[in-house]
Amino acid sequence: MNELIRVNYEMAQPTVSARDLYDLLSSEGGIAGTERFSKWFERYVGYGFRENVDYSTPYKKVRVQFEGKREVSREVEDYDLSVDMAKQICMLQRTEKGIELRQYFIDLEKAWNTPEQVYARALKMADQAIESLKERCKFLGGQVEEQQKTIEELQPKASYYDLILQCPDLVSATEIAKDYGMGARKFNELLYGMGVQFKQSGIWFLYQKYAGFGYTKLKTHNYSDSSGTQHSKQHMYWTQKGRLFLYDFLKDKGIVPVIEKA
Repeated sequence: MNELIRVNYEMAQPTVSARDLYDLLSSEGGIAGTERFSKWFERYVGYGFRENVDYSTPYKKVRVQFEGKREVSREVEDYDLSVDMAKQICMLQRTEKGIELRQYFIDLEKAWNTPEQVYARALKMADQAIESLKERCKFLGGQVEEQQKTIEELQPKASYYDLILQCPDLVSATEIAKDYGMGARKFNELLYGMGVQFKQSGIWFLYQKYAGFGYTKLKTHNYSDSSGTQHSKQHMYWTQKGRLFLYDFLKDKGIVPVIEKA
């Protein structure tokens, strides 16, 4: 079938340019040849055609045309027409060119609706759906990967919490220090330097800011000196609540237990 007018197949249904149709119908005279495009189009829309069903919303395009002997480029308004609308306009035109174009559109519709063409379009739609699904799976795969990384990052913390919760007893600074790969003296000095605790009469105490939350308890230990005399001394121990406080406090400073280090 010889192409009388350029047909756009990029949409769900084939369309033609209203400007192109107007030019072809105007070339033979008739009503189209005596009206400006805007008035011509407005008149045919009045036959009951619907925007976004039979014709698109208006859009601008650059049109090359002759004005006298000069070839110039002008920005003009255009519409995409359904083949059915274009066919009906041609029928209403009542000219030889209108009849020719109407038959062209009838043949085009027949070709468009053959089983082979319908099947070809179905395959194309299936391919597009598959590609869309692949992209979706790729996107979801990326999300799963990110979530897995997050889980892996959080897992050490959960494990350390489990470790703490498994031990309801009081723990010494020495035990907690081991979690961070330190000795008790270094760990206590670290907390002192960060304003968590201070030492008085050889005993560590929490600063007022952190006291009263149940983070620590004092335990009394009895011991004998070289002469066998009995003495007692208090030592500060950390509760599990206090141990969790230390975890969050030190984590905020960039200090994490050995179990969380890569």
